[in-house]
Amino acid sequence: MTRRGMKRFVALTLGVALLSTGALATAAVAKNAKQESEAVEAPPGLPDFYSVPAELPGKPGKIIKSEKVKAPEIDGTVYRVMYTTLDLNDNVIPVTGVIVVPEAKAPSGGFPVLSWAHGTNGMADECAASLEPAEAAPQANALLAQGWLVVATDYQGEGTPGLHPYIAGENAARDTIDIVRAAGSFKPAKAGPDYVAWGHSQGGHTAMHVLRISEDYAPDLTLHGVVAGAPPSQFNLLYDFLITSDFKHYLLMAAGGLHAAYGDEAAPLEKTLTPEGIELLDALEETCDLGERFADVTVEDVTLGNPFEIPEWQELLSAMDPQNFTSASDAPLLIIHGGDDEQIPTASSQLLIGQICPEIPAIERWVYPGQSHARVIGPSFDDMVAWINLRFNDSADAYTPTGQGDIEITGCAALP
Repeated sequence: MTRRGMKRFVALTLGVALLSTGALATAAVAKNAKQESEAVEAPPGLPDFYSVPAELPGKPGKIIKSEKVKAPEIDGTVYRVMYTTLDLNDNVIPVTGVIVVPEAKAPSGGFPVLSWAHGTNGMADECAASLEPAEAAPQANALLAQGWLVVATDYQGEGTPGLHPYIAGENAARDTIDIVRAAGSFKPAKAGPDYVAWGHSQGGHTAMHVLRISEDYAPDLTLHGVVAGAPPSQFNLLYDFLITSDFKHYLLMAAGGLHAAYGDEAAPLEKTLTPEGIELLDALEETCDLGERFADVTVEDVTLGNPFEIPEWQELLSAMDPQNFTSASDAPLLIIHGGDDEQIPTASSQLLIGQICPEIPAIERWVYPGQSHARVIGPSFDDMVAWINLRFNDSADAYTPTGQGDIEITGCAALP
């Protein structure tokens, strides 16, 4: 089967129904036998490590293969890994990522694990963050210094077969959880079952979905907390904001990504995109710099109107939107946002906590005035690390952030 054929096969076999997390958990436990399929060569330009063998372990969270990566900038041992997770049809599929082991001695119960969900970096195979793990050395070193094992998924479709299911939160959340499981089965990692999930932007959306599914999907692990930086929500309002912004390409990314995850019935492209728009989706796998690639594309030329007026897309987008969460793990949630965020309006997270506080009361929200979408990570990073330390220690103490002098702190309940 050709690479393009494999991508089409994966897209066609993904689920079209929004499955319950309880059913997914049952399926995850039930799958044990090795699964046979065709081997797939590494994507053009990527090392042979990214080739997929014909035989895969039959359970999610199992290592398929690993290799040490030379990264002297990182204060730990870096392993590039390929591991298993589940798609929306409960098929075991391969995903790549990295596991970074601290230089410190592991505690008796194994290292606590920080699972890092990356932000939007494109949808092509060449965008896989595991290709250049040293690029995240400053943040990784600060986390390793705490004695935490650091794991980071590439997400499905970046470096592995299939189009990356961008903004399909359940997919990305499983990727983020199953690399924690994979670390637990990987002897050099010395990983324990305790973890915290952190992500920013797309990763913030992923982290919110980790909070939503973790209790049912991974009862074998213990989630101590979630940090969601600038998490996309209020999708109906975000659409109106994006269509006239420099980030309008996110809309094509979302159309292609959700279609890859949910298929023609739940995400019918012909009902939301023009033929020109559908043809442009091929570019999603050609470059990581989609802002430049789609700079001259107008939303009016490639869409058929507001997707929230199309029943199938309204239902799917609503299911992906954290504002509609009705249940979640009881782990505490920290939302971090820049006061001058130019991509995800700061008001969206203010609306979000009001919407989900009745169901998820253990929430704090820190807003750093004057900080943009990306620049908020710097002044908030040490504050976030201190907050995570309290969560790993099961402390009920609150933490007052000090990254700058005018941080706005809100929330709907004290931490448990």
